[in-house]
Amino acid sequence: MNKQDKHLANFIKAVAFAAEKHRRQRRKDVEASPYINHPIALANVLSHEGGVDDIDVLCAAILHDTIEDTKTTAEELEQVFGAKIMSIVLEVSDDKNLKSAERKQQQIEHAPHISHEAKLVKLADKICNLRDILTMPPAGWSAQRKQTYFDWAKKVIDGLRGAHPQLEAIFDAVYAQSQTFT
Repeated sequence: MNKQDKHLANFIKAVAFAAEKHRRQRRKDVEASPYINHPIALANVLSHEGGVDDIDVLCAAILHDTIEDTKTTAEELEQVFGAKIMSIVLEVSDDKNLKSAERKQQQIEHAPHISHEAKLVKLADKICNLRDILTMPPAGWSAQRKQTYFDWAKKVIDGLRGAHPQLEAIFDAVYAQSQTFT
């Protein structure tokens, strides 16, 4: 198997792994969309809008919420996907033992210090989250709550500036749409 085939096989394995781990999860929108749509959207943004072809980044994007939102352990990810992908996923995972406000503050504080690969995943995650809030917001979110999320996401992204100007410009364009909340 050549290098490209191995990369494709690893990416498909990551999609299947994430689909299995998130199989019973739904997004918070009114339609309760399947959760797996979110990590797939991240990989799509990275690849098709950002031109990112680093297979470790694309796999980490697919797997980015498995430790945070499922019973997946870091050890399991390392065993199946290797130390590099596991490390990227850990860098973008929140500690669910902390309260929401603490987790959000930690994201702002840690953003400048994470690896370049993790910054790419984080950029794609925030782009996708803002797009979802614009098109399929969580049920019951007021305009103020949406704006608060957008403003917090911008603080996180501001700590990543310089990682990928093209993705940052996409984020900025989506963020500008928050004016519709007022």
